[in-house]
Amino acid sequence: MVARDPYRVSHDTVLAAPASFRERLRFLGPGFILSASIVGSGELIATTRLGAEAGWVTFWVILVSCLVKVVVQLEFGKHAIWSGETTMQALNRLPGPRLGNANWSIWTWLTLMAVKLLQLGGIVGGCALVLRIVFPGVPVAVWCLVTAIAVSLIIYRGSYEPIERISIVLIALFTLLTIVSVLAVQFTPFSISSGELLSGLTFSLPPEAVLGAIGAFGITGVGGDEIMAYNYWLIEKGYAARSGPMERTNSWEKRAKGWIRVMTLDALLSMVVYTAMTAAFYLLGAAILHRQALLPQGMELVETLSTLYTASLGLWAGTLFLVGAFVVLFSTLFGALAMWTRLFSDAFGQIGWLDFWNLKHRRRSIAILAWGFPMIWVVLFLMLKVPALMVVIGGVAGTIILLIVVMAVIHFRYRRLPRVLTPGRTYDAALWTSIVAILMVALYGLYQALA
Repeated sequence: MVARDPYRVSHDTVLAAPASFRERLRFLGPGFILSASIVGSGELIATTRLGAEAGWVTFWVILVSCLVKVVVQLEFGKHAIWSGETTMQALNRLPGPRLGNANWSIWTWLTLMAVKLLQLGGIVGGCALVLRIVFPGVPVAVWCLVTAIAVSLIIYRGSYEPIERISIVLIALFTLLTIVSVLAVQFTPFSISSGELLSGLTFSLPPEAVLGAIGAFGITGVGGDEIMAYNYWLIEKGYAARSGPMERTNSWEKRAKGWIRVMTLDALLSMVVYTAMTAAFYLLGAAILHRQALLPQGMELVETLSTLYTASLGLWAGTLFLVGAFVVLFSTLFGALAMWTRLFSDAFGQIGWLDFWNLKHRRRSIAILAWGFPMIWVVLFLMLKVPALMVVIGGVAGTIILLIVVMAVIHFRYRRLPRVLTPGRTYDAALWTSIVAILMVALYGLYQALA
């Protein structure tokens, strides 16, 4: 049985990993928690905006973004399972300069997350804009506060699991509606031709689409901050505790490899889900919004996005879109808040501002941050009121965070991984394909943006 505090790994918590595919399905979950937090900011806003802005030409960026990062996610998660280390604890052991108790990577991450505040501010604004359409007599500022308070109430005690399960079901329904909408487009003047679809797979990137592509690359699929958060969900699900403390024994090796196989299945299945949804959103943005020169931005964000559904399914679909949009955006908020509260608490612990390993201190920090972050997001949105742009800017910061993740993964794989867990050549080839793709797209994009 997993200990009450899953961050404490001991011999009392060990459990053999499930051997069959059917049994492994019972232990899935961490990857789908990430999917719930990914969907709103990346798929609903950044992806459709990129499709509306660039048309078909950057479709390949979206697909590459979803597919290439998963191997990096697997390597990052593998480290958590065998070592039992949290993300910030692992980063604090990277080589390089230190400031006080913390490694350079932690301080860099904290700086970038200050920019990521804009992204979540944009999502709070998106939720408020949806509610304003449903209840037009209430100001957007009020709905921002209501949304912030609601997500804080869910997260501050960690009691978000029941709503999370319901939200995932609703997101699945919303995904189905989106895919149906793509099919329905084929029977409208906005139908997608094979030539247009193939033109999006030519690997070209016009200069005017660079910034949007960087933002989408940083947000769609698993971003750097989601990969970092994945370790907490693996630990809290019990993968590390069930593997037990690292030992040079056959029994530990068998358990660790078994739970790594469960994690691999979890990550790959969730990748299928968010890739399908991302592709559907992009195609709708390119087919409907780009052709009408409609760009989701400002306070008209939600009204413009609703065109995706009314243009292909009719006016009746607008109501379903609003329900689905709120669920998707809100699920992103509470998924993000859940991981932010853990990431920041862990970082503060490594710096020396609190004792992360003390369960009482950790819960207190999570509670305080669960109330503080949403209020900051609200203030940022009400000051700027450009939710789509705020989300894209956050995506650019996410791309840079992804570079830190890549550096950490290389260190984990070649400097810290126990020899008994060394993967085969096929896995290493996939890992380096992922690393090179991330570096090429991220560095090229950042160069173009800053030139």
